[in-house]
Amino acid sequence: MTMENRKIKEEIISLACRARAASRKMVQLSSSVKDSAMKRMADEIDRNVDGIIAANKKDLYLAREKGISGAMIDRLTLNPKRIKDMADALRDVANQEDPVGRIEKMWRRPNGLEIGRMRVPIGVIGIIYESRPNVTSDAAGLCLKAGNCCLLRGGSESIQSNLAIGRILEEAAKDEGLPDGVIQVIGITDRQAVTEMIRLYDYIDLIIPRGGEGLIRAVTEGALVPVVAHYKGVCHVYVDRFADMAMAEEICFNAKVQRPGVCNAMETMLVHRDVAGEFLPVIARRFKDAGVEMRGCDETIKFVPEAKQATEEDWFTEYLDLILAIRVVNSMDDAIDHINNYGSHHSDAIVTNEYQMARDFLNRVDSAAVYVNASTRFTDGGEFGLGAEIGISTQKIHARGPMGIDDLTTIKYIILGNGQIRK
Repeated sequence: MTMENRKIKEEIISLACRARAASRKMVQLSSSVKDSAMKRMADEIDRNVDGIIAANKKDLYLAREKGISGAMIDRLTLNPKRIKDMADALRDVANQEDPVGRIEKMWRRPNGLEIGRMRVPIGVIGIIYESRPNVTSDAAGLCLKAGNCCLLRGGSESIQSNLAIGRILEEAAKDEGLPDGVIQVIGITDRQAVTEMIRLYDYIDLIIPRGGEGLIRAVTEGALVPVVAHYKGVCHVYVDRFADMAMAEEICFNAKVQRPGVCNAMETMLVHRDVAGEFLPVIARRFKDAGVEMRGCDETIKFVPEAKQATEEDWFTEYLDLILAIRVVNSMDDAIDHINNYGSHHSDAIVTNEYQMARDFLNRVDSAAVYVNASTRFTDGGEFGLGAEIGISTQKIHARGPMGIDDLTTIKYIILGNGQIRK
């Protein structure tokens, strides 16, 4: 190990030790103390908009110098509205019910023992993310509400923004009397910091990676700490033969164009053969006017000559850009098979006015969020009424879909007796 890597390891261990020590004190905090701290954080973010934007401009300048894509620039950019949304998200989380200490179930055994399941904090959560600086405040607020300490390691492209937001949050937490180390933003941009974080199973209880497929795979393959993964979002909208064409047009356009650089944007549009001739030329004109590059199957190209030939790789691809794969299918069965085979189990939608088709789609599509007659763009903690979100899990164990406060807790059994012994 080089001297530089040794220094990074020592720094990460030091931060993790602080977080572990703080986590033991967090369980003693009342809901009112946590809520007051989050509201103070929100107020301080509102008061420091100019400073956050100044830091963000430094990140944006370097990002443009490196030639980062327009979609990624959009994810990185902070403006007064987005900063206000960060503050409002903290207040929303503060106003939600505290899950810590909640007894979900209680039952009595024949021997008189009362056994229950109680929600408790996970402990120390390490969050590794790319591009979006708002994750810094969202993650900190959610972890705090659930009684956890967090180690936040954002990408190098957003380091100035993350550090500026982190300083505001850490100072507000300190002023409100929270334990030292409850929120820590890691300022080390070297990838060795991530390598060290994901191995610290003695100090960190859970790792949550958010970012591109490369980051997610690197973390999950190298981690010794348990991981809840937010994999890529290869999201689909299937336009059924019983769809309202005007509704389908609006849903598909919104799902692709409204904000293409996010994980819940549509990447593949599936259209039933019976309505392809009516629907595709109309929606293609709107996509073309919006600057969308279309890549289609042979049947698609018959109706949309300007579309490029889609390859097998396109069906697996999360573009995060104004690029769309289009396939004409013979039936809903074909659409479902395509989604389950090529999708990432994130968010998928059907547009149909046929009740049984909608029911079958809901039951058979194996994704974290399945929609009928609505845009996939709603897969979001705020839109689901969860406040902010820590990520969108595409796994099936522990959490699935937008992860809110409850998903940042675990359970322990509590047993109440009056002298029982086992014979």
